[in-house]
Amino acid sequence: MAPNNKIPSSVTGTADVAGDGLTIAAVGHGDISVLTVWGSIDLLTVPQLTTAVEDAVSAQPAGLIIDLTYTDFLSSVGMSTLVRAQEAIGTERRFAVVADGPSTSRPIKLVGLDRTLALYATMDSALADMTAAERPEHEGRATA
Repeated sequence: MAPNNKIPSSVTGTADVAGDGLTIAAVGHGDISVLTVWGSIDLLTVPQLTTAVEDAVSAQPAGLIIDLTYTDFLSSVGMSTLVRAQEAIGTERRFAVVADGPSTSRPIKLVGLDRTLALYATMDSALADMTAAERPEHEGRATA
């Protein structure tokens, strides 16, 4: 699946970090922070992603999703940044990566990071899983 590099109008203007080859939009979904990345994540652009992750983590969200749906290249240094983002969010909060296709999920799977990172094919599935995990255990269950 080839990435769609066109930035949807719904997120235009929300980009916190823009630069040569990389644009990152930070959007909140309740207590979940979502960083959507457009462009190539490589040695030159990874500092932008690192800054966006640091900003998102400093806001103390319940969870962080990094959406690579619109990313057309993910280098090894980019994958290292995803691991550091997961470490930064900590074990008390949730972390997920949305990636599907040869440019993003394939390299993640080839190096085995899909066993370490919560990897989702769509934003909807990541949000559904992450928000379901935030609900109190008794919510949605019938009680006797």
